[in-house]
Amino acid sequence: MNKENIIKNNEKYFMNVFVGRYPVVVDHGEGIKIYGKDGKVYYDFLAGIGVNVLGYNYPELIDVLKDQVGKMLHSSNLYYIEPQAQLEELLIENSVFDRVFFTNSGAESNEGAIKLARKYYKEAKENKYEIITVKKSFHGRTLATLAATGQRKYQKTFEPLPSGFKVVAFNNLDAVVNAINSKTAAIMIEPIQGEGGVNPVRKEYLEGLKKICKKNNILLIFDEIQCGIGRTGSLFAYEKYGVEPDIITLAKALGGGIPIGAFMAKEEIASAFKPGDHGSTFGGNHLSTRAAYTTLKLLLEKDIIENVNIVGDYFKSQLNKLWNKFSFIKDVRGSGLMLALEFSSYIDAPKLVYDLFERGFLLNAVNEHTLRFLPPLIIKKEEIDLLITELNDLLANKKKQK
Repeated sequence: MNKENIIKNNEKYFMNVFVGRYPVVVDHGEGIKIYGKDGKVYYDFLAGIGVNVLGYNYPELIDVLKDQVGKMLHSSNLYYIEPQAQLEELLIENSVFDRVFFTNSGAESNEGAIKLARKYYKEAKENKYEIITVKKSFHGRTLATLAATGQRKYQKTFEPLPSGFKVVAFNNLDAVVNAINSKTAAIMIEPIQGEGGVNPVRKEYLEGLKKICKKNNILLIFDEIQCGIGRTGSLFAYEKYGVEPDIITLAKALGGGIPIGAFMAKEEIASAFKPGDHGSTFGGNHLSTRAAYTTLKLLLEKDIIENVNIVGDYFKSQLNKLWNKFSFIKDVRGSGLMLALEFSSYIDAPKLVYDLFERGFLLNAVNEHTLRFLPPLIIKKEEIDLLITELNDLLANKKKQK
């Protein structure tokens, strides 16, 4: 099919849920470059929304996937699966958790964490089931994870939503304390909010949450769907803060491009699940777990996470130079290779994203005035320089127009 027919078919047959798709049909990729079916080349600073941490066509990952496709894709969790066992061991040995369950997506991981928190207190014969989350959070698009999400724009057309969720102010410990009651089971938070605008949580806030949870017999859940798996410069974002959650959720980058999610917990909490309490037909299948095992091994053994720290600091320094140069830039924030550039109301971020798209750079706007950068973790300084040059040129033109 040619580009025009592909777009036409999609517009005719696919449910109309995606806002403003860009007029490119992705054909293949190499490194951090994506090639359109029409031959145009794009530097990808979004990585499939934080998914493709190894970029495209990474040789070791591709070879492993080809080998696994030739062996087995799926057999169900009625039987033992070797790459699943290998991935379990690698995740647990490199974290503070004792047990893991594999899912197909971030939303499923968060659903599982919510179920586990509720089941933990059921087992303890306590009537605790409410989950506290914060404003601007994003936890998924299922009904329960929508209810947990602290953004009305995602919720309002699907009400009534499941009960048992409270949303409080971000980075505000008093708001959390005031929301706690005898039914509170857990506090669920992203160490760095993704869809909410790349908003980092303060270290003192997370430390305070940990103390509040201990004092009130409440579980602490970290949603690391977007900020985990090397994105912030450590394998897990909680390592950056020195605060250990009781349950953690993962997805996006875990499979290096193959769909897989997970949630992990300490033994005491994980043991609340009994046979039949939870399950998944596709979760933890042969292909997805081998992809995730390979991706994690490469991140840990190839100094890719160290590259995140070095190149991430460089990227942030270049964004800070733009901040110092243009008065309409309000903020530069984030950690590692999860960064944001916020503008005053003068700059239309979605329009800027489209301008960069036309110049061969892919990224996105998380709101009307904020750009988000989530490039593959293998990105080089020279590739960052290419984007900064184009961004500087566009902003200079905006300044002249002002």
